[in-house]
Amino acid sequence: MSIRGMAALAAGCFLPLLAAAPALADEPSQGDTGVQTDTGVPAVQAVPDVLRMPEVKTDPEVKAEPEEVKRVPAVKGVKGSRPGRIGVLRPGDRGEEVRQLQRRLRDGGFYFGQAHGVYDEQTRYAVWGLQKSRGMVPRGEVGPKTWAALRRTKGLRPLVPQGGADRVEISLTHQLLTVYRDNRPVLVTHVSTGAEVQYCEKGHCGNAVTPVGDFRVTRKAPGWTQSRLGSMFNSLYFLGGIAMHGSTEVPLRPASHGCVRMPLSTSVRVYNMVKEGEPVYVRGEI
Repeated sequence: MSIRGMAALAAGCFLPLLAAAPALADEPSQGDTGVQTDTGVPAVQAVPDVLRMPEVKTDPEVKAEPEEVKRVPAVKGVKGSRPGRIGVLRPGDRGEEVRQLQRRLRDGGFYFGQAHGVYDEQTRYAVWGLQKSRGMVPRGEVGPKTWAALRRTKGLRPLVPQGGADRVEISLTHQLLTVYRDNRPVLVTHVSTGAEVQYCEKGHCGNAVTPVGDFRVTRKAPGWTQSRLGSMFNSLYFLGGIAMHGSTEVPLRPASHGCVRMPLSTSVRVYNMVKEGEPVYVRGEI
C-alpha cells in the first residue's frame, strides 16, 4: 500500500493521525465521519424526514457563466419540448420545465428524487454530475448545451474496463462516482472526496486523503451514524473508516476528511444497489 493510502487508512473519515499538525484555514468541513474500530458501528439514529430537500445554497466558488438562450431543436424524449426559444433554468426555479429536467436526469441515472418541479439542491447536484460526465464545466444553469448533453448517451470512459461486471468507480480527477451493472453505467453522481490537507479538529489531527487503489465494500451502515467529526448517511465502507456516504454538503471542491460524499437522495439508491464485497476502484488525482 502506498504512503498516501496508509495515511488515509490511519486518518479515515474520523480516525486521525495522533500527531501534532497546525490547523489550516482551509480545513475540511464538518459532517464527514467514519466508524470507530475499537467500539464497533456507531448507533444508528432515527431519520425523520431524512430526505427533506435543503434550501438551495449558492457555492461561492462557482461563478455564473450563463448559457446562451437561442433557437434549438426539440429535446428528444422530453414531453412538450418543441423548437424555439428555450429558457435557462436556475436553482430556485419552479414549473413544468424543471419537472421535465428531473425526469430526464432520472432516466439518465443522474437523479433519484421526485420530479416535483422545484430546482432544489439535489437537482443541482444531478446537473453537476451530468455536466461533468459529458466533459462540461459544472454550472448550476441548464440551457441548450446541457439539454443537448442529456441527449448524448456516451460519457467519460470507464476507469477500469475489466474491473468486473458489477462495480463502483470513483474518479478523483472528475469528482464522479459511477455504478456499473453488467458492464453498463447505470448511476453517475457528483461527489466530494478528501481535501488532501492536514487538519486538526477536537484535539485530533490527520490527513484528509481519499486513497487510490482497488478495494471492496467491507461493511454497510444504514441511516445516520455519528462519530467525533460529524454525521454520515447510508455508509458503505471500503477501507477502514473510509466510506461512500450521503451528506448534506457536497460542494464542487474536494472537501471531506477522506470519505466520498454523495447527495442524500442518490446515496439511498447507491446503498440499495451496492452489496458487501463489491469492487470499488478509486483512480486519478485532484
